[in-house]
Amino acid sequence: MADNGITVKSGDGMTRVEVTCGHQSGLIYVVPAPRSWVCSEELIPAHALAGFFRELVALKLGPVAELMQDWGIYYRQLPLALEENSGESIDSAEASKS
Repeated sequence: MADNGITVKSGDGMTRVEVTCGHQSGLIYVVPAPRSWVCSEELIPAHALAGFFRELVALKLGPVAELMQDWGIYYRQLPLALEENSGESIDSAEASKS
């Protein structure tokens, strides 16, 4: 697989996301926090990043939106697997009544 410049390393109670190219380099640390208690240790990084971007976009702050556009970063919340399955079972039940 080709190197995309993103390396995720877990251990020592934290996850490090290293983002590196020839022009930029940085490290994002994700650690357990009050709002991530609902997830298993392995899923805390996904939970924290999705929640952070969801709330950041929900602020609807012009400078944040502009900055994200300048860097070509967009965030869209997706339905959870439970929500998708619930919707399918309701749709199936409704279809069978017709």
